[in-house]
Amino acid sequence: MAVPILSLLLFFTSIKSSAYHITDTFIDCLNNRSEPTFPITGTVYTPDNPSFSSVYYAYIRNHVFYNSTTTKPSLIITPLHVSHIQAAVICAQKHGLQMRTRSGGHDYEGLSYLSYSNSTPFFILDMFNLRSVDVNIEQETVRVQTGATLGEIYYRIAEKSNIHGLPGGVCPTVAVGGHCSGGGYGNMIRKYGLTVDLILDAQLVDVNGAVLDRASMGEDLFWAITGGGGASFGVVLAFSFKLVSVTSQVTFFDVKRTSEKGIINIAYKWFQIAHKLDNDLFVRMSFDVVTNRKGMKTKTVHASFPSLFLGNSTRLLSLADDNFPELGLRESDCFEMSWVESTVAYAGFAIGTPVENLLSRTQQPERDRPFKIKSDYLKTPISKKGLKSIFKKMKELENQMITFSPFGGRMEEISEFAKPYPHRAGNIAMIEYETYWNEPGTEAANKYLEYSRMMHDHMTPYVSKNPREAFYNYRDLDNGVNHNGKNSYEEGMVYGVRYFKEINYNRLAMVKTMVDPHNFFRNEQGIPPLQSLHDM
Repeated sequence: MAVPILSLLLFFTSIKSSAYHITDTFIDCLNNRSEPTFPITGTVYTPDNPSFSSVYYAYIRNHVFYNSTTTKPSLIITPLHVSHIQAAVICAQKHGLQMRTRSGGHDYEGLSYLSYSNSTPFFILDMFNLRSVDVNIEQETVRVQTGATLGEIYYRIAEKSNIHGLPGGVCPTVAVGGHCSGGGYGNMIRKYGLTVDLILDAQLVDVNGAVLDRASMGEDLFWAITGGGGASFGVVLAFSFKLVSVTSQVTFFDVKRTSEKGIINIAYKWFQIAHKLDNDLFVRMSFDVVTNRKGMKTKTVHASFPSLFLGNSTRLLSLADDNFPELGLRESDCFEMSWVESTVAYAGFAIGTPVENLLSRTQQPERDRPFKIKSDYLKTPISKKGLKSIFKKMKELENQMITFSPFGGRMEEISEFAKPYPHRAGNIAMIEYETYWNEPGTEAANKYLEYSRMMHDHMTPYVSKNPREAFYNYRDLDNGVNHNGKNSYEEGMVYGVRYFKEINYNRLAMVKTMVDPHNFFRNEQGIPPLQSLHDM
C-alpha cells in the first residue's frame, strides 16, 4: 500500500506546485503589463496575504457559501484603473486562468466568486474600488462605474436634484454591474421599466483587452450586455443611464395583514388588479409563515404590502379606495417623503432613517444568513383554492417566503426583444421564493435546499409553462448547469431558454460567438458560443 499512497502524495504535490507556478507567472505578467503611472502592485491578494480572507468574504452576501468546500480563487485582483482589467484579461488567457468578475456579490449562487469545477484555477476580479458616480442634471444622465452600489447612486443623484431618480432595485448594497447583468427591476418598474431600459452607453473591456464604448462595440454587443449577463461577454467597467422624473414628494406604505381569510380575499383581488393600477403605483405582496406560541405551536401565514406611489397620499388614497378597497389602506399607513428617502424606507430601515445609510456597503444584519432563492412568472390569477393550497404547503415546510412583484404599465409597452430580458407583456407578476435558515452545517443546508425545491414544485400549476420562465438576476443552478469549459450551446439552452426565451438566447449565443468564440468569459450559467464553432 505504500507505493500507491506515495504516488498519490506526489500527484497532489505536483498539482499544488503547478498551481503556485501558474499564479507566480500570472503575477509576473500582470506586473510586466502594468502601466508605470498606475502600478498594479497592492491590488493583488494571494492566499498567503493576511488580507486575502477579509477581501474574499467582504462581498459574499449569501452565508451558505461562508464555509463552502467549493473551489475558491487562486488570487483576487481589486483593480484601481482600467489598465489593471486589461492586464488581467490578457495575462489570464496567456497563463491558463479563468476569471470571475464580482461587483457587489449578491449573485445567489456565488458564481462571481466560486467555481463549481476543480479543473481550472481561477481568480476574482473584484470591482469594488471602481465605483465613481457622475451625475449630470443638465443632460439628465448619470455615468456609473460597475462597482458602485445602488444606494450610492441614489444618494449621489439626490445630492444634485430632488426631482430626478433612477429605476433600480430596493436593496442598496447591490452593485450596478450585477444588477444590470440580468435586467434590474425595482419599485418604479411599472412607470419606467427595467434599469437596463434606461442605459444609454457602456464601457467594456473585451477579450482582446480593448476598451470599447457603445459606438465601437456595436449594437449587438451593447444589446447583449444590457441584461444578457455582462460577464459572459467581457468586463463591463461603466454604464451611462438616462435619469427619470420623480415628484418632489412620493408616498411609501407597508401595511401588514395577519388574518389568513382576509389575506386570501386581498390576494385574490391583487391578482386581478395589481398589474392594471395607475402606473405610478407599485404594490408588492409578500407572504411568510409565523409560528404562534399559545399552548400549542400553530402556524399562520401573514402578509405585507410594501409599496411606493409616485405622488402624494391624497391621490394615493383615492386610487386605493376606487381600485383596491380590500387592502383597507388608511391615511395613517401613508408616509410622504422625498424619492431618495423612500429608497431608504423601502430597503427596510425605519421611517426617518438618514439617507446617508445608502452609502454603507455593509448588508443589514438580518440579511446575513444562508438562503436559497428561486423565481417564477405569473400569467394568470391564482384562485382562492390555489392560495389555500399554497398557504398549506408553506406551513408544512419551514422558513418559506413568497413575494409577488407586479408588472404591467411600461412593461407591457416594451418589446420582449428590445433587451435580452424577455418577460414583458402578459405577465401579472414576477414571483420570488426565499428559503432561509440559521442552522449551521451541510445537513441543515441540504434540508432547506430541498424545502425550496418542494415549494417551487408545488407552484408548478400556477406559473408560466413551456418554458417555465425564470429571472436571470436570481440565478439558480437547479435551472441547469453548463459544465465549465465545454462550450456547450445545448447545455446552455436548458437554463438559457428559461431566463431569456429561445429567440433572445440564440441571439446572445450568436453575439458570444462573434466576440468571445473560445469562451474565456464563462461560468456555470453563462452564455456559451454556438456549438458549431466548438466543433470546427
